Amino acid sequence: MIRKQEITTFEFPEDAIIWDVRDTKAYSEAHVKGAVNRPIAELTADSLTQVAADQPIYILCGGGSKAPRAAELLEGLDSSREYVILMGGTRAARDAGLPLVEGV
Repeated sequence: MIRKQEITTFEFPEDAIIWDVRDTKAYSEAHVKGAVNRPIAELTADSLTQVAADQPIYILCGGGSKAPRAAELLEGLDSSREYVILMGGTRAARDAGLPLVEGV
């Protein structure tokens, strides 16, 4: 199941699995605190084995175009999981003053 959530109203659970699907360069420039880099080109069924089946996977990108594609790709690999697209991505998070990690 794929659902959408505005990143600006999302309350990040402490144990949330957040995948930033941008390339490594964009991720290293700035990313949402707690997000793990999983470039869309590298998403495979094996990526999903690292996350408990009942754990939602939150997906974001820079502005909102790659995250929906990544969610569709992942749902094609395992449709029994919950995927949540964080709408607006990193740019909206920055604009809303959410904590970002920069220059890592």
